[in-house]
Amino acid sequence: MSFSDKILQWYAQNKRFLPWRNTKDPYKIWLSEIILQQTRVAQGTPYYLEFLKHFPTVYDLADANEERVLKLWQGLGYYSRARNLHATAKTIVQEYNGTFPKTYAKLLKLKGVGEYTASAISSICFDEPQPVVDGNVYRVLSRYFGIDIPINSTEGITYFKAIAKSVMANTAIRDYNQGIMEFGALQCTPKNPDCSLCPLNKGCKALQDNQIRYLPVKQNKVKVRKRYFNYLVPLIPNFEGGYGTVLNKRSGKGIWENLYEFPLVETENEIELTDIIKHLDQVLSFKKAPEIYLYNSKVIVHKLSHQHLYTKFWILQTDEILENSISFSIVKSYAVPVLISDFINTFKI
Repeated sequence: MSFSDKILQWYAQNKRFLPWRNTKDPYKIWLSEIILQQTRVAQGTPYYLEFLKHFPTVYDLADANEERVLKLWQGLGYYSRARNLHATAKTIVQEYNGTFPKTYAKLLKLKGVGEYTASAISSICFDEPQPVVDGNVYRVLSRYFGIDIPINSTEGITYFKAIAKSVMANTAIRDYNQGIMEFGALQCTPKNPDCSLCPLNKGCKALQDNQIRYLPVKQNKVKVRKRYFNYLVPLIPNFEGGYGTVLNKRSGKGIWENLYEFPLVETENEIELTDIIKHLDQVLSFKKAPEIYLYNSKVIVHKLSHQHLYTKFWILQTDEILENSISFSIVKSYAVPVLISDFINTFKI
């Protein structure tokens, strides 16, 4: 029995029921693939269902306000995925009359659709014989064939794509591609896989050479950048029957583009109250100095892929109505980063 036959047989017996499994609708497959980039299935599934509830068709997504899309995406991170998702929905409606391209080559032209996503959509929806190579597939192939070329190197990406193409099941590509990804997720797991029950164990080079825990190989990660964030949280009493505050919309091409946050002072190092007072006029204009206190006694370290944000929240009590003031009661309706959302959910006025 061939490699692909064993994958297909295993998949038929072990596949999970997932809400996007029993459809060939390219909109639903595309949505699931974008959500599941950098996201575990357990975390991504509720988001997928919520997006379909609010945007059942690509037309609904294309017509949506970007802030609404970002709000629904809140908590998934890598927000460029949401912005690309929204932009591509508009492209599909405006340039393709609401119909997704049916080939790998044409799908690649869409914003936010790379080789893996194009392969997944074209094979699952349109039976085009294109191999998928995601993190799970890299792991299965590197172990089975004993390949120690770094999977995140240019050579590795090309090499693994060729290997994946050589072993794929051309006549059952839809099930095969889903099967090998599922196999990596459930059977050939990153740590402590149960090789005794693996249908590929007799031909697995890594198992024979006792190299399971060393494969796949990745090149050294990018150095993590440390950043120091100081959020200034105004508290304005008697504002529209409650407390007021200020939220600003992030701009530029850095992290969290178009999301909202409290006024921010970013510094080179961790700072204390006396330093905050010196920085106040950079972001807020007061006629009279507010009362300031630190909300979190311990610095909050928010970890992104290549950045660690060392964060303090400073509460500013003032009687002044500031520019861009809004009611604190509605801040939860804004699309904000998880770091801000966690603060909002725990802060008690």
